[in-house]
Amino acid sequence: MMKKGIQLGLKENWEQFVLLIIVNAFVGGMVGMERTIIPEFAEHSFGVASKSALLSFITAFGISKAIANYYTGRLANRFGRKNLLILGWFIALPIPFMLIYAPSWNFVIFANVLLGISQGLTWSSTVVMKIDLVGEKDRGLAMGLNEFAGYFAVGVVAFLTGYVANTYGITPYPFFIGIGLAITGLLLSIIWVKDTQAFVSKEGSSHQGAPLDNIFLETTFKNKTLSSVTQAGLVNNLNDGMIWGLLPIILLSFNYNAENIGIITAIYPTVWGIGQLFTGKMSDHYSKKAMLFWGMLLQAIAILFIPFTKDFYILASISATLGLGTALVYPTFLATIAQATTPIQRAESIGTFRLWRDLGYAFGAVISGVVADIFGIEYAIALIGILTLISALIIQLRMPKEIKF
Repeated sequence: MMKKGIQLGLKENWEQFVLLIIVNAFVGGMVGMERTIIPEFAEHSFGVASKSALLSFITAFGISKAIANYYTGRLANRFGRKNLLILGWFIALPIPFMLIYAPSWNFVIFANVLLGISQGLTWSSTVVMKIDLVGEKDRGLAMGLNEFAGYFAVGVVAFLTGYVANTYGITPYPFFIGIGLAITGLLLSIIWVKDTQAFVSKEGSSHQGAPLDNIFLETTFKNKTLSSVTQAGLVNNLNDGMIWGLLPIILLSFNYNAENIGIITAIYPTVWGIGQLFTGKMSDHYSKKAMLFWGMLLQAIAILFIPFTKDFYILASISATLGLGTALVYPTFLATIAQATTPIQRAESIGTFRLWRDLGYAFGAVISGVVADIFGIEYAIALIGILTLISALIIQLRMPKEIKF
């Protein structure tokens, strides 16, 4: 039975909305814990030198997160968003300890499988809950704020772990940050977060859009809007997986220390995060297709320039440009899918999109790792840049200008 007095809107539900933003910042911080230091951690602690072997931790993370995303979307209506959020935090608790006491590189990979599952459950839950709360009017703004919180936290924690590693050593101190994040995120979710299922019922009672026949197939292949967004999401995270794994390696080859590597690698997710404060709201008012096209194009240009310089400030500018391009697309992806689906099918469609999007981490890590080992890092970066350019062209040629329900 639906509760009385439920109102959709950001202003009407600002307290729960702000709480979910804070929770998602802790979710993002768990990824930031590894963002700067894992390549150096792998080489120094376990002697992992092969690029494809090193990037195996991103492959494990991407596949497990992708699958968790899909099932979070499918199970959200059945088990409740809050319950899945709490489960995700419980899975996150042992991860920092596993990294501190890891006896082998395979153990680190297993920790990243758990991290992927945890991220899928927690991040997907907060995404869907925010969309549930705000209704149709402020979806882009809601997603901008959500993704800002998560990825700004990725950048901040990436910088902090780089600083701590440079000052106190690669282990165990940087991972202490993750312990604090996991405990705090879990407590906030248990004590104060409220489930949003009743808001779905409220919005669904007045929604006139036609349901999708097969949510998975429509989101992946058939629906021109949804499938265009899905392929771009996959390529976005494909290039993010490459940046995550190879950028610290190429910076190490330039003899940058951990602190400088931390600065350059942190600029990208920080600009990505802060930019979404503006691009999320923009997607409520401007062409979503145009934002997706220009965002993917900016990413492609930034990536293709990486092999041509060793200058710290130019690399920092490239990192910022990549962050801006990603900021244009990230909240727009989710706002577009929310607009093109019914409230009841929304969670599963978002879950399907996030399945393919985060499989991009695995594809990016495998492709860039193998190409880097065979031909060199510069060729791997160039290939990923070209794939990103092709994705921008698909958005331009396939996605309709108007989003139809």
